[in-house]
Amino acid sequence: MKRTSTRNRVERDSMGEMTVPSHVLYGATTQRAVLNFPVSGRPVPPEIIHAFALLKRACAEANRQLGKLDARRAKLIVKACDEIALAMEGAKTSLGEDRREAMEHFPIDVFQTGSGTSTNMNVNEVVANLCAKRAGKKTGSRDDADGVHPNDHVNMGQSSNDTFPTAMQVAAAAAIDGKLIPALKALHKALAAKAEQWDGITKIGRTHLMDATPIRLGQEFSGYAAAAEYCVIRAGRAMRRLAENLSVGGTAVGTGINTHPEFGAMVSKRIARRTKIGFEEAPNHFEAQGTRDCIVEAGGHLKTIAVALTKIAGDIRLLGSGPRCGLFELSLPATQPGSSIMPGKVNPVICESVMQVACQVIGNDSAITTGGLGGVGGLLELNVAMPMMADNLVESVNLLANASHMFAGKCIDGLEVNRETAEGMVGKSLMMCTSLAPEIGYDKAAEVAKNALRTGRTVREQVLEMKLIDPEKLDALLDARSMTEPGGKGAGGG
Repeated sequence: MKRTSTRNRVERDSMGEMTVPSHVLYGATTQRAVLNFPVSGRPVPPEIIHAFALLKRACAEANRQLGKLDARRAKLIVKACDEIALAMEGAKTSLGEDRREAMEHFPIDVFQTGSGTSTNMNVNEVVANLCAKRAGKKTGSRDDADGVHPNDHVNMGQSSNDTFPTAMQVAAAAAIDGKLIPALKALHKALAAKAEQWDGITKIGRTHLMDATPIRLGQEFSGYAAAAEYCVIRAGRAMRRLAENLSVGGTAVGTGINTHPEFGAMVSKRIARRTKIGFEEAPNHFEAQGTRDCIVEAGGHLKTIAVALTKIAGDIRLLGSGPRCGLFELSLPATQPGSSIMPGKVNPVICESVMQVACQVIGNDSAITTGGLGGVGGLLELNVAMPMMADNLVESVNLLANASHMFAGKCIDGLEVNRETAEGMVGKSLMMCTSLAPEIGYDKAAEVAKNALRTGRTVREQVLEMKLIDPEKLDALLDARSMTEPGGKGAGGG
């Protein structure tokens, strides 16, 4: 249950005093943003706040090492950041019983100032107030001589213009590494297992939704497994692109004003050690802050993953259609009743869920791309669509990870093949005539197919009726399994 309070306190920022609810840990600047941006009711994702906690922690440590920040304040900031990180991971802390309660201290809407300044200051204020509480001071004591100030100390050597882009990259890369890649690997493993299990089952292939030459079910699923493996590779590429150019150290416009020349590299190395991801300072801060091309590129990889998942889910849905009037080569797990009016109906709901996720991810990619465009989000030395881009990127990672786990566990693992149906279709296919073309020619093989369709005969029956090939040789030419191997019968056809 959301905590509420009728009591308020007064906090100050550079614009003056502001009334703030007494139970929250943010200050005046955050409260102004809450009032200024009543747009979606959706705050910046917890993953971004978690990344900010890692970033502010690393900044405090670097500033202490560089002699910019005294050890006492640095220690307070580090402990406050650790508490925020734990809260965002779901642990019980002084911020709340769980992550949902903790997020009450980070309420600013996604659709806020385009640089993310409001969220950066939100984190600065919460860290400063946690430091005050730990030091035995009252909340909001920012101007005490020995206190921790949200700008002077927590934000030391930083700007919103380099911290928000850093946080969004850290958040997305960590989510890809910790959630998406393991989920895609699990999906690949499930599909590869089916490919091996079903390699002995020969069925009819289909192109343009029309009968084609035979294929083994294992071969078909090996294609899906390979697609999932490429998804793992694409996710890794997205993660590496996000990790290789952190903006921290560039401050306002990329020049590094008000920070130490070694600060960005030191902070990046600390984040890399803590996350075990190869984060590095951007080689060119003007590119890193003036563009969000790395976010657009990562979004493109996620979109491609979504497209791959729709192909796999769509094919499995089609192969499971029926049970009496469709293909029904596969039986999909029955997870829930499929209709409120048709008794006994079971639908491919897991596949449909995956495909809806893909639609959302593709839409998110469109928003990310638009946010990265010059003249829209990209304006001279800064992108001003970052909170929206960050929200969409993190959502896409989470959706794809959850959908992949669900797809593997609730659909792929439980798939069963209807072998009699799958294998029984092979002999009926008119495209079995393909293997006859090198023997009797394309035109004569086409005549066989047309006559067979007209008379209702199989290709075998029609060839024997036309006395084109002796029965023993025909058996070898129409061996379905051999048609699924490289150099199989009919290899000379086009």
